[in-house]
Amino acid sequence: MATAQAQAKASDRLDAAVRAYLDSLRYARRVSPRTVSAYAGDLAEYTGYLRSRRLSTLDHVEAATVGEYLLGLRRRGLAPRTIARRRAAVAGLHRYGLASGQSTADPTRDLEPLRAGRRLPRALPLADIERLLAQTLGPDPLRLRDRAMLELAYASGLRVSELVELPLEGVDLERRLVRVVGKGNKQRLVPFGGAAARALERYLEGGRPALARGRAEGALFVNRFGRGLGRMGFWKILGGYARKAGLGGRVSPHVLRHSFATHLLAGGADLRVVQELLGHASVTTTQVYTEVEREHLREVHRHFHPRP
Repeated sequence: MATAQAQAKASDRLDAAVRAYLDSLRYARRVSPRTVSAYAGDLAEYTGYLRSRRLSTLDHVEAATVGEYLLGLRRRGLAPRTIARRRAAVAGLHRYGLASGQSTADPTRDLEPLRAGRRLPRALPLADIERLLAQTLGPDPLRLRDRAMLELAYASGLRVSELVELPLEGVDLERRLVRVVGKGNKQRLVPFGGAAARALERYLEGGRPALARGRAEGALFVNRFGRGLGRMGFWKILGGYARKAGLGGRVSPHVLRHSFATHLLAGGADLRVVQELLGHASVTTTQVYTEVEREHLREVHRHFHPRP
């Protein structure tokens, strides 16, 4: 009984916020009845989505929640114009909520829709990732380093600058975490898996000591002279292994990052978790990786369906 009453109150608060916003459109802004009616339908669906997430007021809504709602519209195959109108309705509601004191922030402020024709990031199939990593096998110090770098890059989705600037003390092998300083000098902890942990352990035991030669170098990854490895150094190393794997010019450090995100989402990872792992300030930036997976599904359908 108490639960039902709480749900009813939550429903009343959201419905009241929508009614007040629609009234402001009708009487203060003199918006056409047709537009108000369309917004009413859009917001009825949106508040239903919020209730399904157990969100009872506008103040409880975060940017990631709005992003996932809009992404769901795209996955349903709604027309771009319909999605744009629903986004406008949602954004207007949250702006009104902030202005009227019903919420303390506008979660749609930094949320931008994916632009039509936006170039999608390239992600490698898992088989290509495996073929690429297989080229780094070998016992010499440079190959141990390269294996560790590529395994960690794919396992963590780090930007190339974050990877080459990782300090030695930034890696926690026991807990399988790296401490990263990303854009805006923001720190985040990123986990990595067993394959990367084993590669890092072999590098730290048999590769780095031979390359560093006793130098007091603070970087995790060093070049053949024992100094910190640069961005271009990693580009060249990765490009060499890509050619050996028969992948040509298709692989860049960013492609590994894209592959990391795309494969996580394809495996069922939550969008906001991937956003956090990548260090994106806005979930909208992360949404583009879901488009990569959808494009891949289209390609599979076109290739294998008897009537593409």
